Amino acid sequence: MSETSKLFGHKTLFSNLIYLDQIEKFPNKILLNGPQGIGKKLLVNHLLNYLYSKNNEQFYDLKNNEYNINNNLSLLISTNSHPNIYKIQKKKDKKIIDIDQIREMIQFTNKTSFNNERKFIIIEDINLLGTNSANALLKSIEEPNNITYYILINNSEFKILETIRSRCIEFKLGLMNSEAIAIVNYYFNSNKYKDINLDFINNYNSPSFLISLVKFLEINDLSIKECTIENLLSYIIKNKLYISDEFIKKYLNLLIELFFYKNINNSKNISFKIKKYFYLKLSSVKKYNLDFESFFLEFNDKLLSE
Repeated sequence: MSETSKLFGHKTLFSNLIYLDQIEKFPNKILLNGPQGIGKKLLVNHLLNYLYSKNNEQFYDLKNNEYNINNNLSLLISTNSHPNIYKIQKKKDKKIIDIDQIREMIQFTNKTSFNNERKFIIIEDINLLGTNSANALLKSIEEPNNITYYILINNSEFKILETIRSRCIEFKLGLMNSEAIAIVNYYFNSNKYKDINLDFINNYNSPSFLISLVKFLEINDLSIKECTIENLLSYIIKNKLYISDEFIKKYLNLLIELFFYKNINNSKNISFKIKKYFYLKLSSVKKYNLDFESFFLEFNDKLLSE
């Protein structure tokens, strides 16, 4: 992987935000809304590296939209150690962003700024705000001080509270396919995209998913070219990876969607009725914490076994 972080896509928005900063009209409440895995967090990292490099010895390359990931500024930002940046995301042992996290954020906003620079609050996956935490956040963003800025990030497949949306300037993000290809190839420093099996190349993919997929296949000694969606699901079920593997747990719904996308018009045995049946069953398994194994045994017997 390269020693630099390069921004692919979102360049018009990036340039517009830089211009607003230059004329001292940078919004103090921003909502970035777009599909999962298209680089919303990457865009925020580039923006922060640019904004804080202006009064710093570190250098942001505006011509190429890139910065060195090993410089001191970048490391402070990436490790959540920068004194003027506060990042919030759901804790691994929690289902929501709870009120205590927002209270800690409010304490941060009340502290004196380091070097009199702006403070940035970054909140990821704001659809996961609990009722109390959302109300506390609303009160905070309605009364920001002059040097505190909020950037809220949402995956567009999830709804967010209209009370939060209405208080922010919303930017909707997307990626062209050519940009997704460039991101994957840049990450691996090779033309890796062309090797990915066509079962995974369609409107559902994102650079984040494809990069994680390639790494998963390589770690498990599965062929990037030859592994089909059926092969992958069979491997997952055989090894019960839906329990232990983080990539599989994160993208399980997408992998099943890819299976139906490929087969629903190409198989006499797979219909929309069967698709709906398994979708509803998977939803119940997740919602009520039921037995995943029985779901996948049935999925394998009815859909994957020859």
